[in-house]
Amino acid sequence: MVLTDILKRWQILKGKKAVLCTGTDEHGMKIQRAASMADSDPKTFCDKGAEVFKNLAKSGAISNDHFIRTTDPEHREAVEYIWHLLRERGFIYTAKHEGWYSVSDETFYPQSAVQLILDPKTGRKMMTSIETGKEVEWTSESNYHFRLSAFREQLLDFYEKTPDFVLPQTRMNDIIKAVSSGLEDLSISRPVERLTWGIRVPGDESQTIYVWLDALINYLTKAGFPWTPGQEHANGWPADCQVIGKDIVRFHCIYWPAFLFALGIPPPQQILTHAHWTLGHQKMAKSTGNVVNPFFAIDRFGVDVMRYYLAHDGGITDDADYGNPYIIERYKKTLQGGLGNLTSRILRGKGWNVREAIVATQKNRLPEDDKLSLSQRDLLSHLAEEVDSLFAQTDVGGALKAIMSAVYSTNKYLHLASPWSLTKSTAPGDKARVDLTIYLSTETLRICGILLQPYMPNKAAELLDMLGVAAGNRTFTSARLDRDAEYGESKVELGRGTEGVLFPPLNSDL
Repeated sequence: MVLTDILKRWQILKGKKAVLCTGTDEHGMKIQRAASMADSDPKTFCDKGAEVFKNLAKSGAISNDHFIRTTDPEHREAVEYIWHLLRERGFIYTAKHEGWYSVSDETFYPQSAVQLILDPKTGRKMMTSIETGKEVEWTSESNYHFRLSAFREQLLDFYEKTPDFVLPQTRMNDIIKAVSSGLEDLSISRPVERLTWGIRVPGDESQTIYVWLDALINYLTKAGFPWTPGQEHANGWPADCQVIGKDIVRFHCIYWPAFLFALGIPPPQQILTHAHWTLGHQKMAKSTGNVVNPFFAIDRFGVDVMRYYLAHDGGITDDADYGNPYIIERYKKTLQGGLGNLTSRILRGKGWNVREAIVATQKNRLPEDDKLSLSQRDLLSHLAEEVDSLFAQTDVGGALKAIMSAVYSTNKYLHLASPWSLTKSTAPGDKARVDLTIYLSTETLRICGILLQPYMPNKAAELLDMLGVAAGNRTFTSARLDRDAEYGESKVELGRGTEGVLFPPLNSDL
């Protein structure tokens, strides 16, 4: 959710309209069994789960416009309507289906995609998916099928014409390879005696619609589907970007566009697939207790610190390992020692006045740039464009590192320029030299503060308040050198010592 929220906030920063949808997929065998084990009615079980994720979104400062639940009445209506359309167009038929079914993954696997293993904990032999490691069970049943095989050539042609449809490229290559090797028609229902918790097949109460056909349609639901003629794009479809985990790539990058092609609806522009977080270099799993409570993490480190850490260290291509020591290291070295240190050195420094330095710039009272200041000026002149270019590549982590690199470079610039060594000088030009250094350093804080808003909305706002940047001057357009002449007088008390600093000391290093 954090990755998606940062992408949305970046578009808002640039003055564009952006809509973020998140939610819960609530139907299927996995939910049905989990509710039974909890001795709960499935809907009540889902209600509790949905509230947890709603609270998590709120705690994580996620600016979602919609929270979709696949148990919502309007979603059910959209799914039923789509079923009718697919059947009318001849893409659905009935047949007997046999194969290995994974309840956890909610999908059938062919014989070539499963393996026999020995569970090291129980000594039990069992069949599992080679791809996910989840247990599978042999199933033979009569149900409805979607003519997925009919879309092989259309999918391959689409991938060729849209090479950036799936990111990163390694997963795009995997998808092309999978489709090129051939597609089997997809089972899209389960007998009601096996699966009761879901949407019934319209006109056939003996079958329940396959959970992934049901779930994928949620993206259309909040875009207003079914649309009235002429309103197909009124609510933002096709989506500019969908963000998913690497474990559900096949469903989103093969099944989903195939369903849409069958409906005559354009697919999303791009699907960004991210890797997973591990803990102790082991896969996180509730069954083993190898998990992290995100609410505890937010309470301990703060929402902005956690958003920063997840964006900075989170993996797109490769998994990333989560750990409190890593968060503490990022906090101390990059936030406290980098951004926080630069802020305190400039705004609390003695011997200069930030506002006077800004005014001196406007009145052309600064000296000619030396080699150091020329380099700093060049850095700030291109920073916003560099970050925007990385966002255009959906490289959220790379964009953050570019912003923070500017902070580190400015700390080095400030150290080399040493304005404090000139504050008591009466030599001609020394006061102007101090003002130049302070101005360029303060401009770094202002520009980086603006660019960091999608990542750390609260801390970025706090920094911009400390700099005295007006609310109307916090847009992407303002994130340019010499663009704001009005700031420099803090809107908040700057404090002394650790009081009022941007990133105060942690209560514990453990």
